[in-house]
Amino acid sequence: MQSVLIVGAHCGDGEIQAGAIAHKYAQAGYRVTFLHLTAGEKGAPPHLDVEAYRQQKIREAEKAAAILGGTSITLAHRDAELTFNEEIVKEVATIFRREKPEFVITHWENSMHPDHALCQKIVQDAWLKASLPGFDLDGLPPHGLRRVFHSENWEDMDGYEPDIYVDVTDSFDVYLEALSCYWFIMNSTSFRYYDYYKALGTMRGCLARTTYAQTLKNSSGLNVRREGHIPGFPI
Repeated sequence: MQSVLIVGAHCGDGEIQAGAIAHKYAQAGYRVTFLHLTAGEKGAPPHLDVEAYRQQKIREAEKAAAILGGTSITLAHRDAELTFNEEIVKEVATIFRREKPEFVITHWENSMHPDHALCQKIVQDAWLKASLPGFDLDGLPPHGLRRVFHSENWEDMDGYEPDIYVDVTDSFDVYLEALSCYWFIMNSTSFRYYDYYKALGTMRGCLARTTYAQTLKNSSGLNVRREGHIPGFPI
């Protein structure tokens, strides 16, 4: 079975950025996995301590992934404490070899949030290590990804210009249902996440001449503007 991996710095990032795309591919028979480098627990609400909120976010991630037709993996690294080192790169590369994704979706390289910027660097380096036979990663055979794509996040918009518009009209209601699993999306007083991403999907849909769309930026630097599907893949 072909697979897709969505990698976010925190539980919730991958879902808000590419959850509708993920559901579209799940409906087409792909195995979809959301990989979270941290739970994103430091933004705990007043009624929860950080560890309790971490466990809540992991549960929310699992519920959201199931709604979108996928599964969730949350690593043990701590929110706002990510570092770029060989340990985490090899950890992610091992997951790439185990999951064997056709392509990966992750953050754009420029972000106001340090964890987001580090996440995409970790993904890019893990992409290389997963493909090279010289790295022994739990005895798993090398796996070379076809592409790494960057997805749209309100905190990562510096220089983000979409290359690809994906028609997610048939998946958008399910996407909104998945977003509603997250406490921070529905209750944040600092940013209206739910309203923003519903409006973003509508706006991108207008530009793509469809009802709803999500966008991607091609990490290869190729300016491939394709409405409705990802180049090289069936939908």
